[in-house]
Amino acid sequence: PRLLETAMDAPPLKPVFAFIRMPGWDKASPETHAAFEELTEALGEDVFAFDLPAPFDRAADLRACINFAEMAHHYRRYNPGQLGPQTREALETGRSTSAADYLEARDWQHRFTIALDEVFERCDAILCPAAPGPAPEGLEWTGDSIFNGLWTMVGTPAITLPLLTSESGLPMGVQLVGPRHADGRLLRTARWLYDWADNTGDTA
Repeated sequence: PRLLETAMDAPPLKPVFAFIRMPGWDKASPETHAAFEELTEALGEDVFAFDLPAPFDRAADLRACINFAEMAHHYRRYNPGQLGPQTREALETGRSTSAADYLEARDWQHRFTIALDEVFERCDAILCPAAPGPAPEGLEWTGDSIFNGLWTMVGTPAITLPLLTSESGLPMGVQLVGPRHADGRLLRTARWLYDWADNTGDTA
């Protein structure tokens, strides 16, 4: 009940957003760059740009280290013959991960979490792309998750809003990320942004 109540309430003040150029920003399509430039310009004083420190460039590799090592541990009793080739490859990578590498990755996971807690002291939500470009056509691939993995790693809630549209008419998601344990507040902020975009028409 409290989650729904918070999500449906109006924010006490206009939300402030931190636009973060994620690791891998250079891989985002020109359409994505242009769309987010337009969006942040429209938000004006309600958004500030912020570049993550250089250590965050390692986040994807460190998260993979944790994921594969823990997969190898939890899947150790499964019959490999009943698993797909990609899963077997991931498990082999996990089994070859040293304890030192795993513990180092977990240490960086904690450091990233603390660093992002400090970012959230200055904003209500982080604003970034959900994917490098428009949704891929067909059903064989859901797209590159490069802009999602960090939030899974540090345990922050995230939501994607279909606010942008590519030149070909495909959706381009705007991802909002909130502080840990503040899911209701993030939903409230997301609702505000969705209504703002709907009322102003400021979507690419």
